[in-house]
Amino acid sequence: MVKVELADRIKALPPYLFVRLDQMKNDALARGVDVIDLGIGDPDQATPAHICAAGQKAIDTPAHHHYPSSYGLKQFREAASAWLGRRFGVKLDPGNVISLIGSKEGLGHFPLAYLNPGDLALVPSPAYPVYKIGTIFAGGTPFILPLWEKNDFLPDLDSIPSDIVARAKILFINYPNNPTGATCTLEFFEKVVAWAKKHDVIVCHDNAYSELAYDGYESPSILSVPGAMDCAIELHSMSKSYNMTGWRIGFAAGCPEAVAALGKVKSNVDSGAFEAVQLAAVEAMERGEEDIKQLRVMYQRRRDVLLSGLDALKIRFQKPRGSFYVWARTPDGVSSEEWVARLLNEAGIMTAPGTGYGDEGEGYFRMALIVPEERMREAVERMKKMTV
Repeated sequence: MVKVELADRIKALPPYLFVRLDQMKNDALARGVDVIDLGIGDPDQATPAHICAAGQKAIDTPAHHHYPSSYGLKQFREAASAWLGRRFGVKLDPGNVISLIGSKEGLGHFPLAYLNPGDLALVPSPAYPVYKIGTIFAGGTPFILPLWEKNDFLPDLDSIPSDIVARAKILFINYPNNPTGATCTLEFFEKVVAWAKKHDVIVCHDNAYSELAYDGYESPSILSVPGAMDCAIELHSMSKSYNMTGWRIGFAAGCPEAVAALGKVKSNVDSGAFEAVQLAAVEAMERGEEDIKQLRVMYQRRRDVLLSGLDALKIRFQKPRGSFYVWARTPDGVSSEEWVARLLNEAGIMTAPGTGYGDEGEGYFRMALIVPEERMREAVERMKKMTV
């Protein structure tokens, strides 16, 4: 093997959280542990049959076997635009929509469109790791915005130093939030848009969990705020809403300049999403409303089972109205990494350490609602037998 030094951007990265979780789970399985996996947020349900059928029909059509457009099929972009209109009242030209190979891809590529070495991106913590990683890959510098429980896990934009604001180009936000399950109001988005326009910052809103909401809550879109089309791009995903994580399909929409900039990056580094997958996503967006309703009921029931158990165990938690995660406190004096290791080794329960989402996640752990109710009850019973 030749001796070639890794790039600094690679050496600076910690092991990717979900790769570490997979390895921990596989090691436990190899030891014969019956693992209840609440770690990675991968739905346990199958993609609805009508969506699969639409994808299969498209696969069997030779016209879809060629290179797709980097921007996406006209039919896909029109369906996404129409869905935004029905769901959020957003009026958007399909030309301001671009297909993504999953929203993660779009999040990772977006900083390449705006950041030069030394430029800043405002990155929340705790948060999905890709915001920070994408910034580093682009040569930019992440400036951490702490999300504190006392502030309902919303960033305090007014606390950002003026010299930082002057250098910032991108603000990442994500509501409903991963990992905390926090939600926001339209008024919060109005404040974000006003702040971004005042300081010439582009807002990148990761709205991957928009359809997973409970207790009557309906998550808003930043694009429905007047003026948002001047400063915001919003990313949506079919992964969690329609159990399509493996299909790798989503879209970005919003500010025309931001969408075009992302499109320019993508046209140079990928050849777009497979058209059959796009057409399956069209089926989901046009006829998947009942699927979403059923998922909401299922996840809320699972959530309530888990929260009831945690409450009995006197484990403090945030009751989520969105996403499919529960963000809970570790026992006093026990670190996130230590508690996750103990849950796996002593109870066979896989969870995610809060520190995997940033230093501000210390003292928390995340549980995904991705097992049936009976397994959730079993997880609680196993935890009751642990010595805290």
